[in-house]
This record gives sequence, C-alpha cells and structure tokens, in this order.
Amino acid sequence: MSIEVFNESGIASINEEMLIDALSFALGEMDVHPDAEASIHIVDLATIADLHVRWLDLEGPTDVMSFPMDELTPGAGARPDADAPGPSMLGDIVLCPEFAEKQATAAGHGLDHELALLTIHGCLHLLGYDHSTAEEEREMFALQNELLADWYDDLKQRSLEYHPRPTGPAAFPSAADREALDEKLGGSDS
Repeated sequence: MSIEVFNESGIASINEEMLIDALSFALGEMDVHPDAEASIHIVDLATIADLHVRWLDLEGPTDVMSFPMDELTPGAGARPDADAPGPSMLGDIVLCPEFAEKQATAAGHGLDHELALLTIHGCLHLLGYDHSTAEEEREMFALQNELLADWYDDLKQRSLEYHPRPTGPAAFPSAADREALDEKLGGSDS
C-alpha cells in the first residue's frame, strides 16, 4: 500500500505511523490490491467545516470525510471466480483531530483510538460502503468495529502498541451509539 499523510492541522502530536498502520491493515483485510494508493489529510476545524459545506452542503465541522477516486466494489477479489482487483488510487480521507478530540472525550477513550476508528470508517467509505439506510448503517458499523478489533489483535501479534486498547462501551460503537454522540456534539460524519 502506498499511503501518504499530510498533517495540515498544526497538531504535531498526531501519530501518523499509527494512522498508516490502521489504514493499511483495513485495506489488506478488505482484499484491496497491495499497490493501491490512498492519502490521509489531517486538518483543522475551519478546513473541515469548509469541505463539509462545499461538498455535502452541511454546516459546521465534522470528524471525517472521504473522497473516493476509483470506483471499487467492496470485497472485490474475495470470490475465487472474481477477477483480481488491480492497483488503483482509492482517494482521500480527511480527519479533524480537534473535532475527534471532543468525540473521544465524550466516548471515554483517547484521541489516538478515535482517529484509528475514524480512519477505518473513512476507509470503508472509500471502498463504497455507506450508512444512508438502516441496513447499510448496521453493516458498515459492524464491519468497522470488526476491522478495528482485528487491528488491535494484529498489533498484539506483532508486539506493537500505539496506545492501549480501550475497553469502554463506546470504544466500538454501534451506529445508534455514534448517532447519539454526534447529536450530543452537534456534528455528523461523511
């Protein structure tokens, strides 16, 4: 995987290596070609608010936005008779750590975990997943939580730890949990 991180947030303490690891793991688990490319942009509140209104016509900042480039089918290549997916430019994930910090605090875990969760959420959007219907929402959040939990297990197997694995109920949120948190904080994800 070729993953670039652009930290334009002014927050130097963001663990870019951890974000790359989480995204690389999720893409590998989703059978994305190993030569695929993606980028993670870390931005401030004003930048994400501008993107939010410009692209989704929604006022105010948000936690994560995704901008897919190439059209992919989720799980492409997973079936034995399917053509193997080739390398592609997946797109951009945009994270706002200032907004994510509020969510992390409200959910009872650290910013690093919140950014890993949002990175995987953004990855699923790049791969064509959405949560515009209740069924899509259940599927996407279940997959997000599975990938996040599996990433922590993989880190343990590799004897790596970027931050402690949170154990609170909001660490692996359902769609309803996340919606309640978003309403409490006055934002939405994209």
